[in-house]
Amino acid sequence: MIPGSFEYFAPRSLDEAVNFLAAHREDVKILSGGQSLLPLMKMRLSKPEFVVDIGRIPGLDTITQEGNHIVIGAMVTHAQIEYSDFLNKNCPLLPRTATTIADVQVRNRGTIGGSVAHADPAGDMPATILALDAEIKVVGPNGERWIKCQDFFLGLLMSVLEPDEIVTAIKVPVTGNDKTAYLKAAPRSSGFAVVGVAVRMTMNAGGTCDRAAIAITGVTDKAYRAGRVEQMLAGKKLDAKLIESAAAEATHNIDVIEDINGSVEYRTQLTHVYVARAIEAALKS
Repeated sequence: MIPGSFEYFAPRSLDEAVNFLAAHREDVKILSGGQSLLPLMKMRLSKPEFVVDIGRIPGLDTITQEGNHIVIGAMVTHAQIEYSDFLNKNCPLLPRTATTIADVQVRNRGTIGGSVAHADPAGDMPATILALDAEIKVVGPNGERWIKCQDFFLGLLMSVLEPDEIVTAIKVPVTGNDKTAYLKAAPRSSGFAVVGVAVRMTMNAGGTCDRAAIAITGVTDKAYRAGRVEQMLAGKKLDAKLIESAAAEATHNIDVIEDINGSVEYRTQLTHVYVARAIEAALKS
């Protein structure tokens, strides 16, 4: 498989990249880790006239703490996240998610910014950043803006990101003693989630769940928060019966997809099972 011809541009600064994108916004793609874009180009599903490689722009591959938040540059790879002692200590849900992504080769090249910008409905990182209430920093001709993750994803491979904007960072909270987990069911051949569940829960000293964030990927045309499940868990002491009852509501008001990986009924049941398992795994973390 060989991609169509294109003009390659490797800017050395964000301003240079944004100016190029603004001048060619109708037929340009951004190359980050390339783990999503290059396969699409090789299959001729994407045939951009211009490709902008942001890998040489300085400052996009750092992980820094700012108060009670962590800012992760868009070019930070899944492997960097997986093996980051700092993240494993301060926001372990991210490394736990990174370990499940595809294979070693993909994790070594794929980036968190590319994963978020691609908005794949079966991607792992979108669910995790939703569970973390993350914010996404984008830069374009009109300057920079921070977008709440719940406002970022619109649908199948669609987001609010404009063609001349670049995702430059993801901001997540330091999660402290929160209970977190990420579990997914995925075919070995691709690693894409048929169902993936990210959980973050705040438990008080009495064993009651003060707050729950449950985000799910692979089930519909975008990652989403399971609001009904969160409501059923909040303010309660969690036992097996409550967890099962709440997990059964994971697809409440959701248009569950059907594809080669399973029927609507199968995916609905699988979501129920994996939400319950992920909550239980988080409680043990």
